[in-house]
Amino acid sequence: MNKGARSWGAEIAAVGMTVILFWIPFYFIIVNAMKNTKESSLLNLAWPSSIHLWDNIKQVVAARDYMLLRAFYNSTVLTVLSILVLVFICAMAGYVMQRRTDKATPWINFLVLSGLIIPPAIVPTIWVLESVGLFKTMTGLVLVEVALGFPFCVLLYKGFMSAIPREIDEAAIVDGCSGVTLFFRIILPLLQPVTATIIVTSSVGIFNDFTNPLYFFPGSKNATVQLTLYNFSSQYVTQWNLLFTNILLITLPPLLLFIFFNKKIVAGMTAGSVKG
Repeated sequence: MNKGARSWGAEIAAVGMTVILFWIPFYFIIVNAMKNTKESSLLNLAWPSSIHLWDNIKQVVAARDYMLLRAFYNSTVLTVLSILVLVFICAMAGYVMQRRTDKATPWINFLVLSGLIIPPAIVPTIWVLESVGLFKTMTGLVLVEVALGFPFCVLLYKGFMSAIPREIDEAAIVDGCSGVTLFFRIILPLLQPVTATIIVTSSVGIFNDFTNPLYFFPGSKNATVQLTLYNFSSQYVTQWNLLFTNILLITLPPLLLFIFFNKKIVAGMTAGSVKG
């Protein structure tokens, strides 16, 4: 088999997997979001006999005293604050870890890498947050999201930083720049590609997070978008048309963000991979 045939085979396989894993489930959500209660309970891919999407949207938005609007606000605040802290902290940590070489460096790298391996402990984390008065607060949830995203973001910044020559640092220091001025005025602007990657990938993950808000930010007034799915699903009755409409509404913002910035994501993930 020649290279051209193998290339076509790989592309067809990739397209097929994309259709099966993404487009068919997404079509399933859209179709059932347009149905009435009776038709959506069949849970099939059939096109609805009549379109009820707008009526379903109005019911979803108005449910439980417009809980979805509060959830969008909470998720947006959580995402923006978490991303700001992540970018600020992880960029500095990645810069120091890449530039610093001493006996402590391997241990620091090990501790950061262990954050990707060791699973989070829910009960001890709740105990710590309660001890410092941050349980059921937005600040506490932001700190949890930052702690969980810290290892991945630091490693991305560190890998990208390896492509920035040390001569830039030395020239800035010779010109009289302090460490803070060097980082914020020279290094940080050069990190825009990987920063864009972190903003998009982390935003999607935090915005769609279900587990952490459920455990660390309980309460109907504190609900985030993923927790609103409970509004239409219970032990005995599930309103499938409203549930799928809710899923569609909370899926569109991160989906559009990912589609518009996918090139920046690829650029940021691959930058720095040549020079280690």
